[in-house]
Amino acid sequence: MKFWLIFILIFFAVRYLLPIVLRLALGSFVRKQMRNSGFVVPPQGPAAGSGPATRPGEVRVDYVPPTPPERDKASGFKGGEYVDFEEVK
Repeated sequence: MKFWLIFILIFFAVRYLLPIVLRLALGSFVRKQMRNSGFVVPPQGPAAGSGPATRPGEVRVDYVPPTPPERDKASGFKGGEYVDFEEVK
């Protein structure tokens, strides 16, 4: 009987009191960290003056990677010498 009474008390403490204590402790900790770091909400969305505006239906490309120079390729080359698998020893 004593075991069950202690078990029920611990259960209710964990179920109802622990969330309240954690909320108070973590809330003050988070507020303190925000004060110490100078919390500022970062801007979201596109910047107002970030280049010319595009008209509807047009596509604006931010970055085009440079194309490598073309190598000298033999236009008539269609592959190497093909050997049947059975002939390889």
